[in-house]
Amino acid sequence: MSCEPLPLPPSSWVERFCVPARAGERALDVAAGGGRHTILLRRRGYRVVALDRDDGALRRAFATDPEVRIVRADLEGTEPWPLPGEQFSLIVVTNYLHRPLFPALLAALAEGGLLVYETFARGHEVIGRPRRPEFLLNEGELLDLCRSLSVVAYEHGLVRGGQALVQRICARRTDGASAPFPLDGRTPTP
Repeated sequence: MSCEPLPLPPSSWVERFCVPARAGERALDVAAGGGRHTILLRRRGYRVVALDRDDGALRRAFATDPEVRIVRADLEGTEPWPLPGEQFSLIVVTNYLHRPLFPALLAALAEGGLLVYETFARGHEVIGRPRRPEFLLNEGELLDLCRSLSVVAYEHGLVRGGQALVQRICARRTDGASAPFPLDGRTPTP
């Protein structure tokens, strides 16, 4: 009998903006951890690349799923970006911040694709971990980091009954033309 812990439920922010995939669309789950968002992405029909420094839990969870590619990489080390030239219709990042990674994430976002990002903000250190400034977003920082994208939604504030202070954004890569959300007539799941 396995004693593997069940993955946490997906972020409500990710659920809200994780639109169903069209045939063949790919999603990237960055710092995928135990795979909670990879599971959601698969359920919504995406072929998923799950990226994490420790891939053990991912390999156990998705060993038999040919639509999940697991990539082990230390994104904060000296390794280069592990997915050069690859593009994704949806990129999900939660509870992870490494600012030098943003140019690679933006380059990996396909035209019309969505970046769904949620992580801790300054002020969270009085609530819990993380506490170090390099892991906490400054006021409005996600908006600044995503200035080349079209913002669909942005929030900064307390979530989970006041147990976390976060910033979160859903932003779309466009060619500069103003195109309203939803993307291609698909609607986010409430």
